[in-house]
Amino acid sequence: MKRADATEPSPRKYDSPVRRQRANETRARIVDAGCRMLRRSSIRDWRALTVRGVAEHAGVNERTVYRYFGDERGLRDAVMHRLEEQSGIELDGMRLEDVGDIAARIFEHVASYPVRIKPALDPTLADANVRQRRALLGALADATPGWSEPDRRVVAALLDVLWSVTTYERFVTDWDMGSAEACRSVTWAIDVIRRAVHDGPGPSATERGPRHARR
Repeated sequence: MKRADATEPSPRKYDSPVRRQRANETRARIVDAGCRMLRRSSIRDWRALTVRGVAEHAGVNERTVYRYFGDERGLRDAVMHRLEEQSGIELDGMRLEDVGDIAARIFEHVASYPVRIKPALDPTLADANVRQRRALLGALADATPGWSEPDRRVVAALLDVLWSVTTYERFVTDWDMGSAEACRSVTWAIDVIRRAVHDGPGPSATERGPRHARR
C-alpha cells in the first residue's frame, strides 16, 4: 500500500466556507427571483411561481432549485418567509398588543401589489351589496352626527366585512366553527364596534401606522 507523502497537499474540503457562501448567495438569488415574479401579479396569484419560471428568472437550472428547496412547495414557503421578513411581519411570539401593528404592515405590503380585479357579481347580488352599504352608512350617520364622512365610511366598511358571506364562510371552513358559533362571534364583534362608536371618537382620532415601534 502506497504511503501518502507528508508534503502532498491535503484534499480540498467539499464543504468549504467559500462553497457555503456561494450556496447561500445562489439560494438568496432564487428566492429574490421568486419575490420579483410575485410583484408582477396579484399577491394571491401563486400559480406563476413555478420551479421552471423561478429558475429562468434566477439564471439557474431547475435541478439547482430542487436541490435547495426540495419541491415547489418548499420554494414557495421560502419566498413567503422572505416577504414576511421584508415587510417586518413577525408572527412568532406575537402579543395581542402587536396585532394592530402587524395588520398595518400586512396591508402596507399588500398595497404594493397590483389589485386583483374581482369577477363581476350577478346584478341582483351587486344591487344587494349596494343597498347594504347604504344602510350601514345611514345607520352611522344617525349615530355619529359629529363624525366626518371618512370616519363613517371606515366603520361602515368594518361592519360590512363582518356581516359578509365571506366572513361566515371563513369562520366555518378555516376556523372550524359551527353556524351558531360563527353568528355569535360576528354579533359580538359588531357589538364591540357599536359600543366604541357611542363611547369614543372616530377612527382618525386613534390613527396608527405600521412604523410604530413595538413596546
